[in-house]
Amino acid sequence: MRIGALLKQSFIDWDGYIVAVIFTKGCNFCCNYCHNPSLVLSQLLNESKDVSEEEVFDYLMKRKSWLDGVVVSGGEPTIHKDLKNLFIKIKSLGLKTKLDTNGTNPKILQELIQNKLIDFVALDIKTLLNKKDYASVANTISDNTIKNIKSSLNILSRSEIKYQLRTTLIPSHHNMNIINNLKISFTNEENYIFQNYRNTDNVQNYI
Repeated sequence: MRIGALLKQSFIDWDGYIVAVIFTKGCNFCCNYCHNPSLVLSQLLNESKDVSEEEVFDYLMKRKSWLDGVVVSGGEPTIHKDLKNLFIKIKSLGLKTKLDTNGTNPKILQELIQNKLIDFVALDIKTLLNKKDYASVANTISDNTIKNIKSSLNILSRSEIKYQLRTTLIPSHHNMNIINNLKISFTNEENYIFQNYRNTDNVQNYI
């Protein structure tokens, strides 16, 4: 597992909980607006030192009585084959777990849910669920991307796990037509939200 950073305490990454946040390195998307370019772009991944799991769990062991849970974010956590083992180790400490994901790995998502290794999922919906619109935002999608995201949405809707769907509104892409169609597409999802775009140092500055 390549870990790029550990945020030792956060009050905003999981509503109602005090959490630590583990940021994994690497992503199968390259969204222009992503504010974590050092976790996404290959030319930046090795410029910063990885955080060891030993360091992460030394901290969690010491502070587990002060934390409600751990959020695993990225990058995209589900590209890592040892993600399941990471959640097993976190759960062994008695901490709640949340996964932030782009939804492109439904098989891994299903496995984590079936093994009761995650308590909450935040799934990013980049834009309308078609290849053309997704490619304009994520840049690196494959032929199976939309199919996989729809599978992940189906897995979440059929499970008993709590989840949130969220779209970051990018001024250069999300016009009112797209926004209205997103609202229609997810009209039955009470837990679907729009997030404001943050104009900070992002992937666009490097590509």
